[in-house]
Amino acid sequence: MRHLKAHRKLGRTSEHRHSMLRNLATSLINSREERIVTTLPKAKELRPFVERAITLSRKARSFSDNGSDARALHLRRQAAGYFHAGNTTVSELTGKRGQLRPERTAGVAALRRLFNDLGDRYKDRPGGYTRILKLGHRDGDRAELAIIELVDNPREVEAAEAAKKRAKSASKKKKSGRGKEAREVKEEAAETEANEG
Repeated sequence: MRHLKAHRKLGRTSEHRHSMLRNLATSLINSREERIVTTLPKAKELRPFVERAITLSRKARSFSDNGSDARALHLRRQAAGYFHAGNTTVSELTGKRGQLRPERTAGVAALRRLFNDLGDRYKDRPGGYTRILKLGHRDGDRAELAIIELVDNPREVEAAEAAKKRAKSASKKKKSGRGKEAREVKEEAAETEANEG
């Protein structure tokens, strides 16, 4: 029996696995196209990991709208556990004199993007923020590849708007075409009646 054995181990220790999921989550949130290519088992493990973080940002959004900023801050700190903290050991005195501190890492940028952009985008969606698309097998080791992407991304919204415009223009052409055909049929019927009568 496999009671309490819920997740894939992915051939890694628990520390390595958790670190890998944090890296994948950071890459997914920070990517410009809002999609990454990885193996199918990793994508299936990443999906609930990322969706929990997005749910925290949705809840924080509702709390900040209600005026409970302390709860929103608590949720933001909880979501920070899904990404690498970055630059925590760098002090003001590290490095050469006059040298600027290094930039914050991708985990901080991912957290900022999660709470600024994605919390607004998914405020009305109760779940299902990601989609997994299978790509087939990789040539080198025959590992099954997949794309994991965020739904309702800008590329997808643009495509939906373009499809609506095409459908609208096609329906206008059909309506105008039907009107012309109907007029032509009526005119032909009138001509045949005139010729017969």
